[in-house]
Formats: sequence, structure tokens, C-alpha cells
Amino acid sequence: MSDAPTRNIITPLIVACALFMEQLDGSIIATALPTISRSLHTDPLHLNLAITSYLFSLAVFIPLSGWLADRVGARTIFRAAIIVFTIGSLACGFSNSLLTLILSRMLQGLGGAMMVPVGRLVLLRTIPKSQLVDAMAWVAAPALIGPVLGPPIGGFIVTYASWRWIFFVNLPIGVLGVLLATFYIDDIRGRTREPLDKMGFILMGLSLAGMVFGFETVGRHLLPTEAVIGFIIGGIICFFVYLWHTKRIQHPIIDLSLLKYQTYRASIVGGSLTRIGIGAMPFLLPLMLQYGFGLTPAASGFITFASAAGAILMKICATPVIRAIGFKPILVFNSLINAVFLAGCALFTPETPHSGIFVFLLIGGFFRSLQFTALNTIAFAEIPTALLSRANTFYNMMQQLTLSLGVAVGAFLLNLSLSWHKQTSLGANDFWPAFLGISVMSLLAAINFLPLPAHAGAEMSGHVVPAKESEHKDPM
Repeated sequence: MSDAPTRNIITPLIVACALFMEQLDGSIIATALPTISRSLHTDPLHLNLAITSYLFSLAVFIPLSGWLADRVGARTIFRAAIIVFTIGSLACGFSNSLLTLILSRMLQGLGGAMMVPVGRLVLLRTIPKSQLVDAMAWVAAPALIGPVLGPPIGGFIVTYASWRWIFFVNLPIGVLGVLLATFYIDDIRGRTREPLDKMGFILMGLSLAGMVFGFETVGRHLLPTEAVIGFIIGGIICFFVYLWHTKRIQHPIIDLSLLKYQTYRASIVGGSLTRIGIGAMPFLLPLMLQYGFGLTPAASGFITFASAAGAILMKICATPVIRAIGFKPILVFNSLINAVFLAGCALFTPETPHSGIFVFLLIGGFFRSLQFTALNTIAFAEIPTALLSRANTFYNMMQQLTLSLGVAVGAFLLNLSLSWHKQTSLGANDFWPAFLGISVMSLLAAINFLPLPAHAGAEMSGHVVPAKESEHKDPM
């Protein structure tokens, strides 16, 4: 085993690689759908089920991840999750029909549901709070880089090789992840073994599956509008039944009482609004550049890569920036900055220089990644060690739900724009209302962060609040 300083560097990298593998896989398949549909002799619209089935499985099993990690051990579950995800990738690569591809993607979703939440839980339990900002900076970057790299890599693979290599590229990463986890991740377990909330698991699984599947099919014309509305309403009903259920048991699988912690509540609510806006970006930008501006997939992928480059630059600056400014000013003002950059995309036209778009996205990617790092860290500032597993499960569940909702919001706004312009195909003028719409989410997030005390998360950031300012700190 390695010493603590080395482990504090390598452990976040292992978790980051797992997150990158999941995020890349989730976005890379979209570019390859037409090629896969021809290979499997099926309608491209039907092949969207390969995406929604993955999200369906992910949503259902995320609530189980924390309980399994506490019972069996974080390293054991993390390794098992990587293995399941890798086997699912292998099965996807060998799929010869739509049904086998959907079932293989659901297997991938099962692995992904355990892999990322448990990986973050490992960080929360092994990395000292004073070093957690650095660790979360590494983990936040793949969440932005994966969706940006997915389209150009997917386009390259389907152009110069078989689409099956989209899934086969996960195999060496999975093997490396299992080996590194064996040597550098401790098999931490919960101090107490709580019983599994089986009814809560079923209700929350149905709720998440209904809402995620409903949100993902909005605007895609895969199902009748009545069916989409039925999925969303059914998910909402199951959620309210779950709320009633939590009042009758001691250890619910998703503990909503965690919202009493101010920093956690602010990160959940404000982070959800932030992710709805940011979650729409990987969906809207490639469509605008290719359908609206007539760029090739390769040119579009190169321009959108700027966001990933900005996220990488952020890792160098995140810790000193947070330490110098503190969490609250960053979350408030950075939300406003992100709103400006989201709204700024509405000003792009086919005549806008590509270099200008690249620089604009580069700077925007930096601030979006900084926001993710701050959100992912401050969320756990007040959470007691005994409740980390529950808090982590809840947090990951909301991440998945709101990122999916971001795509749905983007698709919905595009459909409204098409109806407004009385058109049936996307054009350059159809995208600006969508970008303005998602920028509003970031503005609302800024309002949510205002009640935070100036000293919020100071133990993690190392930011020293002046005495006069700390005298007016808000009660928890």
C-alpha cells in the first residue's frame, strides 16, 4: 500500500477516470446512432432507446449504491461496478440486435450507478476535508470533458473504424481501474449496518425511472405525448408516496432530512439549477454548429473541445481561487458569470469567427468547471461522517436527474422555437431562445446561494473570513 500523500493524489485520479469513462460513453454513442442503426437494420429513432435504457438503469440503482458500500465495502463495490460496466461495454460491442444492445446498455447502467457514487464516497471518507477541494477539482473535470469529447471521438471512430470500438475502448480502462482500485482504495465500510429500505428502493426507483425516462423522451417523438406525460406524472406520484413512506421508517434509502444542513441544501437546489443549464450545453452546441451553421462533425467537435480545455485549466486554479475568495462569493458571482456565458451563445451566428467562438467557450468552460468543483465540495461541509453515505447517494441521484432534465429542457425550448418560426427543420435562428432559456437557470441558482453565511465551507476552502464579516454569520 502507498503512503497517505500519494493516496490523496492517486485516489481522486482513479475516481476521475471512472467518471470520465462513464461520461464519455454516455455522450459518444449519440454521434454513432445513424451508423449503428444501419448495422443493426433498425430505425435510428428506435435506437434512442439505447440511451434512455442506460439512464433508466442508472436512475433505478443509484439509491442502492450507498447501502451496498456500507455493507460490503467501498473498494469491493467500486471494483465490482467497474467490472460490471466493462462487461456491459463488451456486450454492447458484440450486440447484433436492438434488444441485445438495450439489455447491454442496462447492464452498463447498473455498473455506472454504483461506480461513480461509490467512487465519490471513497474520496469523502479517505481525503481530509482541508484537501477535498483539490480532490474534487480532479473529479469535476471529467463531468465536463466527457460530454465534449464524446461527439468528435465518436465521429472519428465510426468514420475510420467499426462502431463497436466505441464500446471496446472501455475494456483497457476498466482493467486498469480494477488494478488501481485494488492497490490504492481502502475497503471502507459504514460503522453501522442499517437495514435495506426495500419499499423505499422500489418507490424511489419507479419515481426516478419515470421522471428520467419521461424527461429524456420529451421532444424526441419516440412516444405519444400522452405516454411521456404519463411517465413524468407517474414518477412524481411515486415520489410523493415515497415522502409519505419516509415518515414511517427510521432509515429511508434516500434521506430527505439531510436538507436541514444549509450548505448541503444550497448545493442540492442551486446545483440542480446549474446542472439543468449546463446539462443542455452538450446537446445544444453540436446541433447549432452542425445543423444551424453547416459545420462538419469534426469542425464542430474541435470548437466544442474548447469547453474541455477550459475545464482542464480550472484544475490548476481552483484551490487558490477558492481559498482566496471563499465558497459563497464564488457560487453567487460565478452563477451570474455562467448565465452570461450561456446567454452569450445566443449571439453566435454563421458569420461569427470560429476562433471567437472557441475563445468564448474556453473561458466559459473554466467558470463552469469552477462552479462544479465548488458545488461538489461544499455540499459535504456540514455532513457528519456517519451520514456521508446517505448524503452522497442523494447528491448523485439529483445530479443524474437534473442533467437529464437539462437535455429535456434544451429539446423542449428548441421545439418551441421551431413552432414559433413555423418550421420543421432546425436553422441558425432557432437556437438563441434555448440558450437564453437555460441561462435563466443559472440566474436562479445565484439567488439560492445568497443566504449562505460568509464562512460556509471554510474548513474545506481554507478561506479566512474577516472578523467583522463573521460576526454576522447566519445560523445553521
